[in-house]
Amino acid sequence: MEVSCMPRGGKAVERAIQIYAVINLAVIGLSHVLRPHAWVDFFVYLRERREAGVFVTAFLSLIFGSVIVAFHNVWSGIPLVLTLLGWSQVLKALFYFVFPGFGLRKLHIPSHERASVFVIPGLLFVLLAMLLGYHLWSTS
Repeated sequence: MEVSCMPRGGKAVERAIQIYAVINLAVIGLSHVLRPHAWVDFFVYLRERREAGVFVTAFLSLIFGSVIVAFHNVWSGIPLVLTLLGWSQVLKALFYFVFPGFGLRKLHIPSHERASVFVIPGLLFVLLAMLLGYHLWSTS
């Protein structure tokens, strides 16, 4: 008898999570590249809310990461990158919830003079979305 924590239709669920990640990474990545000043405004808004703003960031990371971790337990090939991303987001959320002062210091980094710092992560998100999209297409 095989024991698995993966729900029935595990491969279909893994693919669905990969599609979820491709959509999220592509949209947020393009937004980072094309609208970096809007992202500065968003993080300044969160910074002004102090620890509550850190918690908003933590909740966003926890939601994205926990969905991946719960339904995408893949530890080989290209999908491994998504599993690692999911765990990194869960750990980031844990760290921000437990040590909000650290998160608040991170919220002080964005400024309009340095808005271009959002472009490189945005490009990385888009590239990751393309890589995962290619994997989905090539394995369908």
